[in-house]
Amino acid sequence: MTDATITVDEVDWNPMVPELSVSDLARSLAFYTGLLGFSVRYRRDDPPFAYLEQQQVQLMLEQVHPAGWQVGALEPPFGRGINLQMELTDIQPLLDRLQRNCIELYRQPAEVWYPVGEMLAGQREFLLQDPDGYLLRFVQYLGERPAD
Repeated sequence: MTDATITVDEVDWNPMVPELSVSDLARSLAFYTGLLGFSVRYRRDDPPFAYLEQQQVQLMLEQVHPAGWQVGALEPPFGRGINLQMELTDIQPLLDRLQRNCIELYRQPAEVWYPVGEMLAGQREFLLQDPDGYLLRFVQYLGERPAD
């Protein structure tokens, strides 16, 4: 399916959007849209590709194909050495949906405070892996406070 009605001027594009190579686009779309709550901005079939968004988070998925940009062998888990932080206004509805669907989290929800200069920036966060093993960190911003 190709959506020829989308033009560059009609939508906001983030200046950096990760594109993940996935082994099965249909399976990944079911995970990202059905479980994580992303919507498909557009998709195409050749090669299998989808541009996803949720709030201000944008992500591209492309099924592995011979003409792709793989610089080496892809072995599960994909994306070793990287986690993708995605900020949502409220992570609880997503956590509830994941729990209802018995999705195992890589790291349970926690409140964390990271040093930023003289301040601490807080967020509630949890991590899970997608079907190909990419590590996804969903966060909810909690604000700032002075460092102790």
